[in-house]
This record gives sequence, structure tokens and C-alpha cells, in this order.
Amino acid sequence: MFTFKKITSPYFIFRHLLKWTLWIVPLAVVIGSVIALFLWLLDWATKFRFLHPWILFLLPFSGVLIYFLYKLSGKNASAGNNLIIDEIHEPGGGVPLRMAPLVLLTTIITHLFGGSAGREGTAVQIGGSFAGLLAKKAKFNEEDISVILTAGIAAGFGAVFGTPLTGAVFAMEVLAIGQVKYNALLPCLMASIIADVTCAAWGIHHTQYRIANLPEAHKIPFFKVDILLIIKVIIAGIAFGLASRLFATLTEQVKHLGFKLIKTAWLVPVAGGILIIALTYLLGTRDYLGIGIVSDHPNGVSLVAAFHAGGATNWSWFWKILFTAVTLGTGFKGGEVTPLFFIGATLGNIIAVLFGVPVDLLAGLGFIAVFAGATNTPLACTLMGVELFGGGNLLYYAIACFTAYYFSGKSGIYSSQRKAVFKAGVEA
Repeated sequence: MFTFKKITSPYFIFRHLLKWTLWIVPLAVVIGSVIALFLWLLDWATKFRFLHPWILFLLPFSGVLIYFLYKLSGKNASAGNNLIIDEIHEPGGGVPLRMAPLVLLTTIITHLFGGSAGREGTAVQIGGSFAGLLAKKAKFNEEDISVILTAGIAAGFGAVFGTPLTGAVFAMEVLAIGQVKYNALLPCLMASIIADVTCAAWGIHHTQYRIANLPEAHKIPFFKVDILLIIKVIIAGIAFGLASRLFATLTEQVKHLGFKLIKTAWLVPVAGGILIIALTYLLGTRDYLGIGIVSDHPNGVSLVAAFHAGGATNWSWFWKILFTAVTLGTGFKGGEVTPLFFIGATLGNIIAVLFGVPVDLLAGLGFIAVFAGATNTPLACTLMGVELFGGGNLLYYAIACFTAYYFSGKSGIYSSQRKAVFKAGVEA
């Protein structure tokens, strides 16, 4: 028997799509444009630091500036990504517009003076900030607020990395461990694609990474994969998961100890800046400063270099963990994801040499798997592997990301993530 609901359901579907298209398109264009500005400024800051290495000595003072910028005008914006995740779960106080310019400015300051940080956190906060403004002006209900904020995350993430499909899935997967809610599926996909296209239209180009096809020596007749290689990838995945756990734990411990040992809050970033300077001169290299995608000298350790033999030292991954934990744990601003890429790629580089596996393959797997473990988003990171490196090694992407996810512990870098499903072997 046909009901009125059945007859009119296509109409409601069309109205739903039209509604979100009309809201998402202008929002994504704005977010993509601001992300383009952010990436241009970030590139400028990195090049300026390369040309003027003395600027590192001003890092402690820049930390004080960041502290007072947030102290005077930041208010709840200092909660960053966690504030947006909380608002998606329980809409209430809103995401302030001031979050966008504050995090953009302070992230550029962090990179300009040599702090080790990334860009994902900034992009997500820019997306969430503009989405929050739209939700407020349009007077959305709680359900629509959750959807538009999730789409804002997708737009920021997709544009900053040039991975629109990953951005859409990441925005939905990052909200709760072990659960992906599809109520925002189409808005997220639209937002991520449009923001990425907009960012590219401004002339912004993303770094290209490549994993070569596996040589025939790694193929077994009648099998699509190499069983021995799978075993090696699983072992590497365990190492990637433990590295992501170490990163999350150390960052949290630095933050806790810093404010416990130093009673004057604005002195915490001063101490962090001094420690970064000391570590830099102790190690005799500047490779662990800044975003780390490229080095300021030909033989330096960097994210790009990690895809080639000899592109990392045995402890490059650990030093990047330490530099980034000190930077973010003492109050400097920026994201965690690009440092996680660096950590995973350099760790994969070393493991590849030990296991006799192609360096570019293990570097690529570490790139996405450490990120998967730290953010509890194995599905999004598997898709990121396809978008960045091609789909030829999809099975290995999934094995590395899923294994890292299980061995990364019960939490991650986002304290506001809900725990919908607990990992096997992890207590509630």
C-alpha cells in the first residue's frame, strides 16, 4: 500500500540536497580561500626562516606573544579542535569566529620562529569557525549545527592537504572512536571537494609523493600479494601505532608538567622555546624545526627525503616527536598531523632498511598509519593513502592503518573524541 510519505519522499530528498547545497557552496568557497591564504603565508614563513636562521632565538618571545593573544581575546577559542568536536556532539556555546584569525596568525608565528607544528589543526579550526558563524546567523537547530560544523572540518581538512575524499571521511570518523555517523555524508563531501577546488584555484599546489610499483620479486604466483611482505607490514604497523601512542602521551605529559612546574603561565612557552633552541644546537641540525616537509639543505632529513634511501637517521622519528611535543605542549599553535606524517615516514624509512622492503612503500605506510593511530581514524587514513600515493597498494595501506589503530592505545590527540566502541584489549 502506497503512503503519502512514500510518494513525497523524493521531494524531501531533493529539498534536503538543495538546502545543503545552498549553504555549503558559499561556506566551502570561503573556507577554501582562507586555507589558500594560510598555506601561502605558511610557505612564506618557512622560506623566511630558512633565509634568516637567527630568528630561532626569538622563539621564546613569540611564545609569550601567542600566550597573550589568546589571554586577551581568545577566551574559549584556545580549546581549538576539541571545542569544535564538543560542539558537534552537544551544540551549546557555539564556535567563535575569532578562532579563525587567531589560530591562523599564531600558527604562522609558531612556524616563522621555528616551532615544530603542523597545519591540520589550524585548517580544522578555520573551517569550524566559519561554519559556526553560518550556523549562528542562519539560526540552525542542534542537528543542523552538528552537520554544518562537521562539514566545516571536512572543508578545512580537504583543502589543506588536497585530499577531498579523506577530508569528508575524516570529519565524520574523528568524532567518535569506532563509529562513523553518515548524517553529514553529502554535506561533508560537497564541502571538502569545493574547498579543495577553491584552494587550488588560488594557485596553491600541494607536495606530491610517490610510491613506485612493487618489483616482481615481491609477487608470488597465484597470489595478489606477498605474504611475507604482509607480515612485515603488520610488524611495522605495530611500531607505527606505538609511535603514535608515544606522541600523544608525551605531548600531554609536557603540557601537564609545564604548567605544574612553572607557576607563571606565560613563562611556559618561554621555557618551551628555550628547550627547542637547546635541542637544536645539541643535535646540530635544524631539520626538526617547523613543518618539516622539506629541509633547508640538500642532505637534510625531511618528509620528502624520507621516501628515499638515506633520507632519515635512526632517531629522526623520535626527535620529531620530542620537538613537536615540546612545541605544542608548551602553548605554541599549529596542528599535529604533518609532524605525524614526518614521524611515520622517517620511522618507515628505517624499518624498510631493516626489513629489506622498498623504502618508499614503508615511508608511505608510516606517513598514513601513525596519523591513523594518533587520531583513531583508520578508514580516512587508508583513503588518504589512495589519494596521495595511488590505489595500487591499497591492501597494505589498510593493514598498516588498522594495525596502528589497534596498537595506539585507548586515546589519541583529541581529548574530546567520544568512545563509541572500545578497541580490542583496551579497557573502558
